[in-house]
Amino acid sequence: FIGGAVDDDGGAIGRATRAILDAGAVPVLLGGDDSVPIPFIETLAARAPLTVIQIDAHIDWRDEVDGERFGFSSTMRRSSEFENVREIIQIGGRGPGSARIADLEAARDWGVKFFFARDIHRHGLGPVLDAIPAGADIVLAVDVDGLDPSAVPGVVLPAFGGLSYAQVSEIILTAHEKANIVGADFVELVPERDPAGLGVALVARLVCTAIASAGKPPGASRV
Repeated sequence: FIGGAVDDDGGAIGRATRAILDAGAVPVLLGGDDSVPIPFIETLAARAPLTVIQIDAHIDWRDEVDGERFGFSSTMRRSSEFENVREIIQIGGRGPGSARIADLEAARDWGVKFFFARDIHRHGLGPVLDAIPAGADIVLAVDVDGLDPSAVPGVVLPAFGGLSYAQVSEIILTAHEKANIVGADFVELVPERDPAGLGVALVARLVCTAIASAGKPPGASRV
């Protein structure tokens, strides 16, 4: 379903997510800003213990921004507060502004596993893939600025040195092989900043990969 304007408590997103889960399907959320995944992840976590795999240029651990606690740069901080979120793996961080030193320390104290973009470029994707917990229920939280702007230029805050299409695709496919993808969101795409449409096409392909990979038992064949 498509993320858009919601009431203050994110009720529309929560209701839509619950309806999809009740129908026995896997919800995939498209569009919106940092506020949109918060009620989505909260609703998924209410069903069962959950691992969040976030791909993002920013770590989103601000407790508040100008008094707003459920918006810009606070997605993972809020997700950490949901009772059934047992593990958070954050991949691709490199952009400034989404956390202060105290926020980074709070994330590490909580137990977040960070794989910053620089480390991935130096050491490869292997440690990231090894960290995906076998058999876990996983939500993929993809802020598309996690990809390099040479691949996806149409984002709110481009940050150079990001992940490639192949790397993000491999993360999704490995999550499919090792665990159970119970939901996915793709946010922060700004198509009007991508006049050639190549970044939009790339994100669409990743969405299709996530849809094809979701809701299958661990160990299923690749799509």
